[in-house]
Amino acid sequence: MISLLLSFAVLLTGYLLYSRVAERAFGPDDRTTPAVTVNDGVDFVPMKTWKAFLVQLLNIAGTGPIFGALMGAMFGPVVFLWIVFGSILGGGVHDYMSGMISERHEGASVAELSGTYLGKAAKWIMRVFSVVLLILCGVVFVTSPAGLLERLTPDWMNGTFGTVVILLYYLAATLLPIDKVIGRFYPVFGVLLIAMAVGVLGGILFSGGTYTIPEISFKNLHPDGTPVWPYMFITVACGAISGFHATQSPMIAKCIKTEKEGRKIFYGSMIAEAVIALVWAAAGVAFYGATDLLGKALEGGASNVVYEISQGVLGTAGSVLAVAGVVVCPITSGDTAFRSARLILAETFHLEQKKIKNRLIITIPLLGVGALLTWFAMQNANGFQILWRYFSWSNQTLAMISLWVTTAYLMKHGKGRFSPFISACPAAFMSAVSLTYILVADEGFRISRAVALPAGIVFAAVLFGVFLAAFLKRARRAGR
Repeated sequence: MISLLLSFAVLLTGYLLYSRVAERAFGPDDRTTPAVTVNDGVDFVPMKTWKAFLVQLLNIAGTGPIFGALMGAMFGPVVFLWIVFGSILGGGVHDYMSGMISERHEGASVAELSGTYLGKAAKWIMRVFSVVLLILCGVVFVTSPAGLLERLTPDWMNGTFGTVVILLYYLAATLLPIDKVIGRFYPVFGVLLIAMAVGVLGGILFSGGTYTIPEISFKNLHPDGTPVWPYMFITVACGAISGFHATQSPMIAKCIKTEKEGRKIFYGSMIAEAVIALVWAAAGVAFYGATDLLGKALEGGASNVVYEISQGVLGTAGSVLAVAGVVVCPITSGDTAFRSARLILAETFHLEQKKIKNRLIITIPLLGVGALLTWFAMQNANGFQILWRYFSWSNQTLAMISLWVTTAYLMKHGKGRFSPFISACPAAFMSAVSLTYILVADEGFRISRAVALPAGIVFAAVLFGVFLAAFLKRARRAGR
């Protein structure tokens, strides 16, 4: 328990101190934001700070930090360290910079920003990569609530029925102006997500010794012996650092009224997500008592684990809260995933989005692909786990690229000589994680760890070396 409380304290300290470092590196000013200059009534709509924070939290979180943290908890309490330091040094910087750089470029997507700062080839790679990731995310967050609804409702309301209902909602949320559905209901759902975490944490802490939260150790407790490196850093796809956030931050970048709000909205929501992830990682190991029992429970689906923990800790009230949270919260990430995909494709094909016809041209095929992948996931016994693994890797790879985009931006526009290092260091780390994982993973190339581990390190070192050479060259020019 002491480790968990210290983790919360470090997260708060990290927000109060390190978020200021990121803010100074970017240098927000008093310029008029796109929410005001464009204000098209569809995607560019000014929002109050508190509302923008809650919408951003739901956009990036949903049940991502719950499912990912529970699966990460199978490695044991060592996952606490990754959630804490990953979010402060990596995730918070990633989310703040991706949002603020987008705001400086009229709400441009991470794909367009990649083209601006890394070249035309990077732009096309990121366009494809981002849309694939967003579709996978949307599908992941259809199957989990649909599965739980099937378990809790009459037989005629099966998984197919739930899927159709959710996809119809996605259609509305993707098409309608952001303030009509997302801006109106997300603040309420944000409070629900926070209430779930607070309730579960309280139930664990005040259980009278029924549940014990283990202290941090570096021992790998994964029941299958899965190595911490690089698997844990991919498994916790949300809660520490997530490339999916780089696709979501531009959505709220179109809605902030002043640049000074950015630190609270973007960095703050990442820290809030990390708190939620910590709670559920701790709940997973405390409720089941052993990682092998947690692993066995997860075989029945992450949604079922959330339901069991909430019911076991909080009784009937917890069951209601869990059902509401596990059904509603993932949907709030799925709908914005499809909305972000629409915006990226609109940029790609230069389709102005104020007209409903242009929105339909993109949205209908997107949801059609999503429906096919959802059908596959629900027909396959391990469909959710398969999709989650591919989503997790592509998610963390996108985070790597987004951090390199940030580094390139800070090389040109950063405030302070050493500002690019704030993103270059986590970018190099995620480069090693991403390449090593895809080389050794079952869904990757299945190469020996003896080859994959040094390959990942060399890959990260080369990229960091390229950055360092460019940094020193720029420093020499500036010194002339």
